[in-house]
Amino acid sequence: MAGQGVKEARPEVSANSRMTVAAHALTWIGLYQRRGHEVATSEQIATSVNTNPVVIRRLLADLRKAGLAESRRGAGAGWMLSRDLAAITLLDVHDAIAAGPIFALHRSPPDPECVVGHGIGPAMTAVYDQIERTLRGELARTTLEDILRDVLKAV
Repeated sequence: MAGQGVKEARPEVSANSRMTVAAHALTWIGLYQRRGHEVATSEQIATSVNTNPVVIRRLLADLRKAGLAESRRGAGAGWMLSRDLAAITLLDVHDAIAAGPIFALHRSPPDPECVVGHGIGPAMTAVYDQIERTLRGELARTTLEDILRDVLKAV
């Protein structure tokens, strides 16, 4: 549409941050363990993330199910990594916490008699499949060790 500028994203609408929070939590645990601590509490991790410990516990439960984190109960309770930061990719984290594809088609099928309604599904599926392949490839190339290295450079 001629004459219309690009609108900026509305700041009150937030994107899903579960991936970032999960990477933050695991990277924090890895650094904490490297500094000589055996386990990290959800309260400690939540302080770094600036969120409620319940949010961290729920997220870490998903990461535990995926084999990325372990928990210890009782005296000395807390969280630890299941494997080294260099052996955990962002794809591992994504697959542990993502609830499905990034994009989806209509919830109800569009009108098949409409030319756009008939063809939109295959056209968008091709685009979405390519985006998904590209995303997964990029996430697989980055480990949490890479993230920690970049974090420490920024300090």
